[in-house]
Amino acid sequence: MLEYQWSYLLSFLPSEDVLERTAKETGALVRKRQVTSASALLRLALAYGFCGLTLRQTAAWAEVVGIASISDVALLKRLRSASDWLGLLLGLKLAERAPPPLRDRKTTRLRLVDATTISRPGSKGTDWRVHMGFDLETLAIDHVELTDHKGGETLARFPIDAGDIMVGDRGYAHRRGIFSVLNAGADFLIRLNWTAVPLEQPSGEPFDIFNALRSLPDVAPGDFNVRVKPSARDKTPAIEARLVAIRKSEAAAEDARRKVMKERIKKGRKVDPRTLEAAGYIFVLTSLPEDDLCAEDALELYRFRWQIELAFKRMKSLLFLDHLPARDPPLARSFLYSKLLAALLLEEFTDEFLSFSPWGHRLAKPSTFFVANPESLT
Repeated sequence: MLEYQWSYLLSFLPSEDVLERTAKETGALVRKRQVTSASALLRLALAYGFCGLTLRQTAAWAEVVGIASISDVALLKRLRSASDWLGLLLGLKLAERAPPPLRDRKTTRLRLVDATTISRPGSKGTDWRVHMGFDLETLAIDHVELTDHKGGETLARFPIDAGDIMVGDRGYAHRRGIFSVLNAGADFLIRLNWTAVPLEQPSGEPFDIFNALRSLPDVAPGDFNVRVKPSARDKTPAIEARLVAIRKSEAAAEDARRKVMKERIKKGRKVDPRTLEAAGYIFVLTSLPEDDLCAEDALELYRFRWQIELAFKRMKSLLFLDHLPARDPPLARSFLYSKLLAALLLEEFTDEFLSFSPWGHRLAKPSTFFVANPESLT
């Protein structure tokens, strides 16, 4: 794709003028020595980040195909300076996927959020964290943010529009993030850790989550009106919500308990009996009223959160997202931004392939042809 279809791939990116201007403004291409254009620099970055070439292999490839005559050391310096620019290009691609203004929207947007960790070679911990938003309707990435290991998971990290429904795992069960969603006029549905978000009854009296869970029947979900306690530290008021829970099958519960025990033993921690009991249930917290989302639908909606898990797995297996050869932070950012930009381009490239036309390229002006009676084609 980078060798034989580069001109076509560029059609999915901003114009050459925009590439040149933004590369200069961000310091990625101040002097055009050895690398003579912004598109050439981008091609080198994608070859390194997307194709998995080393710096030396990328420089050799660039020499063979006539992109640039550059040493691996000079290429290193170029890519280190390009991280802000590549991040900007990633942002521009994501901006194209932004929803229309609220007045033009006819349906609620379901947005799944998650994060994955990445480590440098030889590292035993987390060095980078990729935060990603996923539009369930289009099955497309709509937000990406790259942080260091200190950048935690929170719903407050994502741009949120009124009417959105934010769906997240237990890592997003924090009062400040939950409140940021409601403050934007949106709603949330998150899986809950029994220790993460303190709950009380709507009247303000204590809420015993385990008494509620024990009252559940074997196969039907339960629905409880609750209130998230206010927090002076997080500067959040009390939040009205619903706790939706269902009992796991005995096999699923036993598997979850084994995982809890294995994790605690590995970390040398004692196991709280209540944690083992909670492992026998799935429970989510949502701000949506029952009239808009019944208990069964709330659990089904959470089940779709695995779509974003699959997106991460797909990028890790096909794009080797978790293989980070760079130890240098600016170079690592360029590598990761290139990889994520390639993921977006691959999505669009695949869409174009599926809607292939005999002439082999897109029309400058979208077709206005439509079928008046679709049933006539069946």
